[in-house]
Amino acid sequence: MSARPVSGRWFEDLHEGLTVRHAVTRTITEADNTTFSVMTMNPQPLHLDAEFGAASEFGERIVNSLYTLGLLIGLTVYELTLGTTIANLGFTRVEFPRPVLHGDTIHAETTVVSVRASASRPAAGVVEFEHRAYNQREEVVAVCVRAALMHRRPADA
Repeated sequence: MSARPVSGRWFEDLHEGLTVRHAVTRTITEADNTTFSVMTMNPQPLHLDAEFGAASEFGERIVNSLYTLGLLIGLTVYELTLGTTIANLGFTRVEFPRPVLHGDTIHAETTVVSVRASASRPAAGVVEFEHRAYNQREEVVAVCVRAALMHRRPADA
């Protein structure tokens, strides 16, 4: 493994039931939502058209849910996986119980659901995380469960 910044947790540091309230938060702007929607070729007027959004059940445009998902994962990186993950293996659950609006400030919390040694990679383990995003009113706006292949602690760490 090459030298790199590590603030994430090694496989050995992650145990079932561990819950981390992440320090980094983010207020979502109209520019964030528009840029993400345009970059991903998503022309959904619910994200881009103020008149369409105003006529919707939400009364305004809502933030692209895939931006919300990406932000949720990103907010967890510093305390969990920065420099210690090998790869995302997949998502088994993704939910958006409430819409995210321009100006919402999102924070995240993660619980480790399961851990197991990798059968094929002795220097790694598989960790299943449940990530939850909350808005400034403490309403859950996104939940996902994902599996990640994590490095075991190297001898020199």
